[in-house]
Amino acid sequence: MLSWDNEVCNEAEIADIGSQKLKVYIKNCGLKYDAIENSLKKLKLMRGKRLLNAAVIMFGKKPEKFFANAKLRYAVFATNDTTIPVDMQDFEGDLFHLIKQAEEFFIRNIHVGMRLEGFRRVDVPEIDKEAFREAIVNAFCHRDYWAYDSINIAIFKDRVEVRSPGLLFGGLTIARIRSEMVSERRNELVAELFHRAHFIERWGRGIRLILSKEPTAVFKEIGTHFITIFKRKNVSGATPQATPQVVFENLTALEQKIVLLIGKDKYISRADIAGKLRISADTVKEYIKRLRNRNIIRRKGKTTGGYWLVATKF
Repeated sequence: MLSWDNEVCNEAEIADIGSQKLKVYIKNCGLKYDAIENSLKKLKLMRGKRLLNAAVIMFGKKPEKFFANAKLRYAVFATNDTTIPVDMQDFEGDLFHLIKQAEEFFIRNIHVGMRLEGFRRVDVPEIDKEAFREAIVNAFCHRDYWAYDSINIAIFKDRVEVRSPGLLFGGLTIARIRSEMVSERRNELVAELFHRAHFIERWGRGIRLILSKEPTAVFKEIGTHFITIFKRKNVSGATPQATPQVVFENLTALEQKIVLLIGKDKYISRADIAGKLRISADTVKEYIKRLRNRNIIRRKGKTTGGYWLVATKF
């Protein structure tokens, strides 16, 4: 039986492939671009005149048109369970786009401290970014694409979970992946495309890299899902970043950005914050509410002519 990524996508045509996406990928791999069809054939992403699933989900203009599971779903919860959701959103698109969205969402919603190296500020996230990225790439690389579900990221008060449809492949066990540098590929074409782009290595180092950066990371198989769990922690050894009137501690990266904007312009509107940070107005509204409830910011005066005040410490 052929793997999912090696199956023909009967409904897709060459016109459904994003030429710019393919050109950028080909260039980054050090190859020569030679029209969409020829380039796809070089990458072994066609069977005769037909596109393979891997071609569409990696380089399609709208992969979600053909695959309902070309999706990333994320959620932030206020506690250690799913009782109180704070932010929820779905993203659709090709795998490179979804990985980028996952990274951006992650860094917006974890605590980021900082330390000084000489006169240079260095961000110190509570969970290592490289470890998280490896978990996300592994999820998209090794998931079961026959399953309808999406890759899911859940951020709780005490942990971050990356949930991937499909259990370990090829007879692997959690004990083996923790102790041995071994990998079994469920999706050979997808894995090869990630390898060419230097997203993964061939030698099964992904789990070892995660554990080297985050030794307390936990791997579980629950139901039909493989889950990577990162424990959240206070950033140790971090020097709070100081700006005039503002000292950061225990704020997420997005909260920091909002407070910085308000600190620079006390008359700034929610719409302006949304535009500058390229986030939705609803997201700004929710984060403003969080910051006000924690007495980090407060509103002085009426809506018209009013302005923001920022606490000196929080």
